[in-house]
Amino acid sequence: MRLLHEYESIDVRLSEEAARSIAATGFVNVTPAVQVGWWRITAKEFVGSVVVDDMRLLIRPKIKPDNLFLLLEVGLPPTAWRRESIDYAQHSDLLPSVIAFFTRTVETTLARGVLRAYREQHETLVSLRGRVDFPTQVNRGGLTFPIACRYEDYTPDNAENQYLRAAVRLALKVPTVAAEDRRRSLQQLVALEDVADVPVQADDLDRMTITRLNAHYLPALRLARLLLANLTLVDQRGATSASSFMVDMNHLFERFVTERLRRALQGRLEVRDQTRAHLGVGSKVLMRPDLEFRKRGDPVYVADIKYKLTANAGAKNDDRYQLLAYTTALDLPEGVLIYCLADSGVEHRSITVRHAGKVLHVKPIDLTGSPNEVAVAIGELADWIAERTSLQSVGTHRSETA
Repeated sequence: MRLLHEYESIDVRLSEEAARSIAATGFVNVTPAVQVGWWRITAKEFVGSVVVDDMRLLIRPKIKPDNLFLLLEVGLPPTAWRRESIDYAQHSDLLPSVIAFFTRTVETTLARGVLRAYREQHETLVSLRGRVDFPTQVNRGGLTFPIACRYEDYTPDNAENQYLRAAVRLALKVPTVAAEDRRRSLQQLVALEDVADVPVQADDLDRMTITRLNAHYLPALRLARLLLANLTLVDQRGATSASSFMVDMNHLFERFVTERLRRALQGRLEVRDQTRAHLGVGSKVLMRPDLEFRKRGDPVYVADIKYKLTANAGAKNDDRYQLLAYTTALDLPEGVLIYCLADSGVEHRSITVRHAGKVLHVKPIDLTGSPNEVAVAIGELADWIAERTSLQSVGTHRSETA
């Protein structure tokens, strides 16, 4: 087993075939080292574990374990995952901790009762149930028995439970699952025994409608998505199985900031992510700003989110160019770059663009403190954005009345 942190490099003695296999995962960069027969493995933005042949890599983020689980947050209070963050701090491997978190969340969710929903069923029965399915009955060539029926069935075999069941079954295939979590998972399969095993994709969660009836499922569904999207299983030599669980920290930080700002600005600003904007006239040069803030349907502010962990996490020129393009395409006077701060010395100055007058701000989210301190930082950022949009509104109103 080899342990390294994101963006860190280590030299490992490997065969050329093994080096190619590790590089093919896409999770790390592999280049020849100075010494013959040795290879330099450099971690990228992915954290977790990857197993290739006999090589097992554990890649950890530079942020504190508490804050890693905060980024993995699924709508639960910090006490819900505190034990998992401690386990991860002690044992390095993220996957068992996430599965433990998932199984406990599913257990709590199903304890409130397995979700049921009405679903229209079409069956041919010996006695009438519900209503006669006349088109089907007519197509049977005049036979009056048995009867084609159409009825509503109150069933647990719905999209939410199919999604959970698929994730539970996937978690059970991981050889390193703790005995306690394996027992929980087996009990959950029993509770969901009337749910069909159907092919499930991680993005299926985006197509589910969350209402007051299924809202209590949402934390478990989000954790299920984490497993379905990031956990892969590969058979080795036809006998044993290896698991790889890798999380993209760029995507994780972007999603976390988006959801937290949406929550903090509710009732003040509409927060929309990955909207479409065009830099050129005639819908030319499509762009997708990370965050667009709207009032009454109109864009009033824009943000770009960057996850960088360097000694000086100041906004690089390319990032400023990108933000300038967003403010130009949306015809906004200013915008903000939101960075992850894991070390001291972040640059958060603002610049005014020559000949354009647009102001580009940089605001860090400090992940060196406690989860409560991170929550305060998100709240302060939300208040700052709301204040900037209010100042712009005042300035626009003055210009119109002048």
